[in-house]
Amino acid sequence: MTTEDDSGLPVWEFAHDTEDDGLPKADTVAWKVMTALGEEPFAEVFQRFLRTVDTTCVSELLFGYWGDDIHGNGQYPVDMLVEVGDRFPALRLLYVGDMESDEMELSRIEHGDITPLFGAFPALESLEICGASGLKLGPVRNKSLKLLRFESVGLPAEVAEAVSAADLPNLRDLDLWLGRAVWGGDATVSDLAGILDGQRLPSLRHLGLENSEIADEIASQVASAPIVARLESLSLGLGTISDLGAEALLNGQSLTHLKQLDLRYSYLTDPMAERIRAAMPNTEIDFSGQRRRLEGGRRYVAISE
Repeated sequence: MTTEDDSGLPVWEFAHDTEDDGLPKADTVAWKVMTALGEEPFAEVFQRFLRTVDTTCVSELLFGYWGDDIHGNGQYPVDMLVEVGDRFPALRLLYVGDMESDEMELSRIEHGDITPLFGAFPALESLEICGASGLKLGPVRNKSLKLLRFESVGLPAEVAEAVSAADLPNLRDLDLWLGRAVWGGDATVSDLAGILDGQRLPSLRHLGLENSEIADEIASQVASAPIVARLESLSLGLGTISDLGAEALLNGQSLTHLKQLDLRYSYLTDPMAERIRAAMPNTEIDFSGQRRRLEGGRRYVAISE
């Protein structure tokens, strides 16, 4: 058993070495199903989980290490979960890719098509995906989803476009770590147009467009984006935003309604940070981890490899 997840439930690891006796009640924990390199194949661990745990009561499910293609034992958990979706009627939270760096680097977490999740679990409220190599997403609609989060060093444009076109009327929290082109993060500002206009996201209150090497361009578009007027918090942190992007924010629509603004690990000068503080005196602003440009004016996202 590990720490609590964001919902407050303790996380219970069901792994290759988990004993079938002494397990907690199915509805009292967030279940993390995982294996380890050289141990029981993930598919066998998952089948044992299905036999041992009353999955009709499982509300929160996390997938840890499931193998990888390099070692010839990669078995994508999403496909297996969708096949038995009717056995998880209470599932509300799903986190795919809950791994430590020593298990798998973020860039090497191999995914597939996650589109079927939305049809198999229409009552899902929270979906978090870590890693984006091979990740695919098609057109989706979901009336229950409240949180959608992608953490990556390179989010494919195809995925960003799909999120931008998705019909998610009750989504409140959206986070996209866009990453770098060298790691497959080829999304452009135009791919985010459906998010920024806000028409399909009437309930959105938090937007994160983070860890991006085009952060200045994003900030320029955010400055006039209709979605911003209804947000409570905005994050452009972890990326390469500089004084240029910050100037665009200051010259755009008012941001004083925001409760929180996240600009962590960016490249703002101290005078610019002070200008932003002065313009938004009642907003909690996170400037932690401010960085300086490297030789030649180079800037890098905070989460990369």
